Amino acid sequence: MRLGVLDIGSNTGHLLVVDAHGGAAPLPAYSFKAPLRLAEHLEGGALAESGITALSDFVAAALQVAVDKGCEEMLGFATSAVRDATNAEAVLDRVRQEANVDIAVLPGEDEARLTFLAVRRWFGWSSGRLVVFDIGGGSLEIAAGSDEAPDVAQSLPLGAGRLTRAWLRKDPPDESSVRDLRRLVRTEIARDAGAVLRAGTADHAVATSKTFRSLARICGAAPRDAGSLVRRVLAADDLKAKLPELLAMDDEQRRQLPGVSPDRSHQIVAGALVADAVMDIYDLSGLEVCPWALREGIILERIDAIGIR
Repeated sequence: MRLGVLDIGSNTGHLLVVDAHGGAAPLPAYSFKAPLRLAEHLEGGALAESGITALSDFVAAALQVAVDKGCEEMLGFATSAVRDATNAEAVLDRVRQEANVDIAVLPGEDEARLTFLAVRRWFGWSSGRLVVFDIGGGSLEIAAGSDEAPDVAQSLPLGAGRLTRAWLRKDPPDESSVRDLRRLVRTEIARDAGAVLRAGTADHAVATSKTFRSLARICGAAPRDAGSLVRRVLAADDLKAKLPELLAMDDEQRRQLPGVSPDRSHQIVAGALVADAVMDIYDLSGLEVCPWALREGIILERIDAIGIR
């Protein structure tokens, strides 16, 4: 069965076309994406007309791509930027009318749960108890557990894009803003860390998302063209050593870093501060980067639900 998974994130709209088979890994067939930056179109808590238009246009284009590529079904979901918008329901009604696509708003805890499912399926049962971290544009998801469903799933308002807009307005960021942001991030993560730590020690600590992949690449991990089966690790000591250099760079310099795309270079500093805090507070020497994340979790849950063979 060919499925289209339409992911409306805070930074990017992404349609992933996959060939799905029960008992097999989803096979990517085509990718179509655009840098929507919806969170930057929030005005007074509501998604502005400019953001609604960009979203509707992208969804309509994605639907045509899905049709052209022979998708039998399209699964559409939106995360933090739409979830947090005060006019989310009206926005999705408008998209439904103009683009003829239903998009579901995914609660933060479900985002953490489905990402965890993808990571579990990627690494398997031999990885033991997992703790999984995902830095998005609007939120940080944390999940932990020994089964396919996590026993702890959290969503914190610590996305790299959100924090950049609110705290890092200068380029390069000034020391005072970085200090205040660092304190905020660590306080927010530590507040709920006990729920994860009390449930048991993790056997395997994992990171997903573009932000973690970029940070790992900056710190020396293999490039994308080396393939998804190459092991990539973001070491805590490597990131800590790299942070002063990152903080001193302006956006033009950050864009020259390996693994950093131009549409995300402005928020890599905030992402690095979150990643550094996660590893410090959870006392982790590093995080292994998983190539599967939320989209794959959505696909796997759908395959399980309809029993594709």
